[in-house]
Amino acid sequence: MRLILMGTGPFAVPSFDALRAAGHEIALVVTKPEPQVRSRKGPPPAPVRQWATENDLPVFDPVSINESDAISHITSLRADLLVVCDYGHILVSGALAAAPLGGINLHGSLLPAYRGAAPVQRALLSGDRVTGVTVIHMTPKLDGGPILASVETPIRDDETAGELETRLSELGVAITLRSVEMLAQWDRQSEIGEPQDPAKVSKAPRLNKAEANIDWTRTAREIDCLVRGMQPWPVAFTHVATHPDKPPVRLAILEVEAVEADTSGLQPGQILGDGNFSVAVGDGAIAVKRLCPAGKREMGGEEFLRGHQLGRGTPLS
Repeated sequence: MRLILMGTGPFAVPSFDALRAAGHEIALVVTKPEPQVRSRKGPPPAPVRQWATENDLPVFDPVSINESDAISHITSLRADLLVVCDYGHILVSGALAAAPLGGINLHGSLLPAYRGAAPVQRALLSGDRVTGVTVIHMTPKLDGGPILASVETPIRDDETAGELETRLSELGVAITLRSVEMLAQWDRQSEIGEPQDPAKVSKAPRLNKAEANIDWTRTAREIDCLVRGMQPWPVAFTHVATHPDKPPVRLAILEVEAVEADTSGLQPGQILGDGNFSVAVGDGAIAVKRLCPAGKREMGGEEFLRGHQLGRGTPLS
């Protein structure tokens, strides 16, 4: 099949590379334009752009794929199918019509759950035990098209959003290849795929930094899910006053573990002062296993406590 691939982030790369390796003709790779930055480090990584360049594939990066000029360009290439993953733009009907078979999209959840930009993170934040990936035949409605294929997987107890996203991107390869073959055999008239159940729809909006501020009144499991779900960005955090004459220190919290401990007389968010970095929470206590103070290196919770006089009852906020 002659394909146009549309993607930006790392989630798309394994499936795109598998399509190339399977012998499909890649007419074009569409990705978001590189942002203008003044940092010496240059623009942030663009995995799909890098992959396309390494494989000598043509790259097209319009500000909007839905503008008439962009639609005309991709239509002129006479591709059979659009394959979209981790792109960052919603395609209007005119863009989807640029290929006779329309478009398919690989999404990082078991649709119709977690439609939107952050499905992997939202599954973790919700405390789900199982997630997966889904390929849909696209419509202009966000993540709303009929389901062509899906596969589920358990979420590991120690898995961060970044680790889970990497694993899901690999899990999506087989169903992406299978869905492309399904479209290749489609008569373009009969219904294809299974409609999504509107009663099971949930949303997965982008994360924001404020959500990463730990609410210590929540349960140990909820806080653990928050810590894992907020990695690699924006990273769960809290503040602690280490000296009466200095502003509170921001602590990025990287790993926690539920523990059995005496929390009598303590409110959620207060340190136990037991030699470990243990904190009272809504249903008991957790130990902070790894953290990173602002402007410092990553360290263990116990190491941080050894460098500061934080007794029982010291509050985190």
